[in-house]
Amino acid sequence: MRKELVLEGLDCASCASKIELKVRELKGVELANLNFITKTLAIEINDNYSIDSIMESTGSIINKLEPHVIIKDKSTIKDPSIYHDSTSHCDGHCHIHEDSHNHSEEFNKYHLIRFGIGIIFFIMALLLKTSGFTRFLLYFTSYILIGGNILLIAGRNILNGQIFDENFLMTIATIGAFAIGEYPEGVAVMLFYQIGELFQDSAVNRSRKSIAELMDIRPDYANLKTDNGSIEVRPEKVKIGDIIIVKPGEKVPLDGVVIEGESMMDTSALTGESVPRKVNLGKNVLAGFININGLLSVQVKKEFGESTVSKILELVENASGNKAPTENFITRFARYYTPVVVFIAMGLALIPPLIIDVATFSEWLYRALVFLVISCPCALVVSIPLGFFGGIGGASRNGVLVKGGNYLEALKDIDTVVFDKTGTLTKGIFEVTEFNPHDNISHSELLEYAAYAEAFSNHPIAKSILNAYGGEIDKELIEDYNEIAGHGIEVKVKGKTVLVGNTKLMESKDIVYEPIDSVGTVIYIAVDNSFMGSIIISDELKEDSKDTISKLKSMGIRKTVMLTGDNELVGRKIGNDLGIDEIYTELLPQDKVEILEKLEKEKSSKGNLVFVGDGINDAPVLARADIGVAMGGLGSDAAIEAADVVLMTDEPNKLITAIKIAKKTNNIVWQNIIFAFGVKLIVLLLGAGGLANMWEAVFADVGVALIAIFNAMRVLNTKNI
Repeated sequence: MRKELVLEGLDCASCASKIELKVRELKGVELANLNFITKTLAIEINDNYSIDSIMESTGSIINKLEPHVIIKDKSTIKDPSIYHDSTSHCDGHCHIHEDSHNHSEEFNKYHLIRFGIGIIFFIMALLLKTSGFTRFLLYFTSYILIGGNILLIAGRNILNGQIFDENFLMTIATIGAFAIGEYPEGVAVMLFYQIGELFQDSAVNRSRKSIAELMDIRPDYANLKTDNGSIEVRPEKVKIGDIIIVKPGEKVPLDGVVIEGESMMDTSALTGESVPRKVNLGKNVLAGFININGLLSVQVKKEFGESTVSKILELVENASGNKAPTENFITRFARYYTPVVVFIAMGLALIPPLIIDVATFSEWLYRALVFLVISCPCALVVSIPLGFFGGIGGASRNGVLVKGGNYLEALKDIDTVVFDKTGTLTKGIFEVTEFNPHDNISHSELLEYAAYAEAFSNHPIAKSILNAYGGEIDKELIEDYNEIAGHGIEVKVKGKTVLVGNTKLMESKDIVYEPIDSVGTVIYIAVDNSFMGSIIISDELKEDSKDTISKLKSMGIRKTVMLTGDNELVGRKIGNDLGIDEIYTELLPQDKVEILEKLEKEKSSKGNLVFVGDGINDAPVLARADIGVAMGGLGSDAAIEAADVVLMTDEPNKLITAIKIAKKTNNIVWQNIIFAFGVKLIVLLLGAGGLANMWEAVFADVGVALIAIFNAMRVLNTKNI
């Protein structure tokens, strides 16, 4: 069972990491992931354990580590009418509050007043020429007013066994400064740390807001048609079969079919496409589309929880559960980095005075305190998850759904791209273009046998034959239907055994047939072991397929491959036209997996193999590839479920967009890592050598964190990617 909690007021990235670790250690918890950006804690619970007990333990952990955090059951937030539903597993344990916003405003007001008074005392201490106890009292008063909450949090965390965090580092550093008589610097460090934290929180909140706006595709209401007109209701209240009215300028609230009206639709929120699409009677519309100009009546086909927009939002929100290797490394690194630096600082304060004659304890203690201030890993712990989450949000705004930071990171290192042909590189819209009847068989007779044989198939080729036939199919005349994978269909029609398929089917049944060389797909027909003739069905390349292959090669992709069940002549013709490196034809479904495994062995050790298919028929290959990319995910539940990355339109070029966003995201993440480590290392060495004071230390901590956060926000700009 999966449970999701929203932790309002969570503003400490390292604390978020500790909460995640502690909850993950609870018995019965299979997986716990805390997304610091969305403040959402997702917990997967073993069915053999009590959810109430685990929720109680989770609430205790959160309240112990972050007592000011307000915990809410996410399932109740979606609909305010059940916000305080008594069935919530957090009631009584997680301290769910209704008036959290008011508490927050009161706290901020009180905090700012206290902070302002502290600054006044600090300025007085600097300007007044006092000495002795009076001087100490002025600085100490300003110190308590400015940094009192940091001292309280550090003390509480120490009592709870959570020692090594930024609150502890700042407390030790500033108390140490007071101990050696550096009162102004002790207060200044706390003052600028608090100001820096304020800016940092503001920057993170701005990023959260930007990501939320990027994904602002959730409809707020639906106009439900009733006997007395239309009423405004929440989308969750609408049932399948209900009629809703969508006015110009409104978002379509649920998936459905147009039963009245005509309009242009802005689909950019789901697909990233700027060109509107026309909808009229019988056309499907999806939740998240924006109605531009016409009045539409839509019959609902899916409840809101099953709608495309709901699945997209859920996918993006849950993407943080699949963390990138870089993100996981930094989280683990931060856990050990801070304690190591604290012990190094202790050594820096104690060892030199013992072994160097001229070294004084106060001088080396000051250096150690500078060392402590610098060591806080906030820049990395906050900016890196922010970068990956922003990348996922930006990709989704461009019609590319990435199911986690791990896949986003993997997309930057691609060695081989393998494409399915039909529906991926070609339009998958087949038409009967040629008849080759044998002996005295007529076109209509040949087509009728083929249509009856294909009557139960949903394959695009079968649909093209049925469309060309155009007549009614009496399915009572069909018996013993047998679809032979990779060969074709064997069926009895009006008592006659009909074979419809490729050359393999003809040869396996010992049918003497006339082979045809054609650039289309050749369908051979035999009745009662007698060859009747063949039908040629042609597909058409997508407009951007050739451009996609060309761009992949210009981006340094080593090899492009095409897999198809089509005959060799068709496959080779299409593959060569596109400039694909390797072409495999006449494949059965299991053959595709075997070839993919062979290609996996041939790829470079650091490169990834990507398979791009249409989602449904290619599920085994999508699962086997390093990164499975499904084409045409718009409205396709199967595609969204099967793949690691979903391209919401039928355009292969969206793969190029996905790779560019992945590269940009990873570049920004590594810029932050190198920048943060570089500055900290330089200032750490300067601090240890006595060449950096507390002011440089504060910049190396708070300043670097702010710069890294603002840099991470650049990933949200994907307009000109």
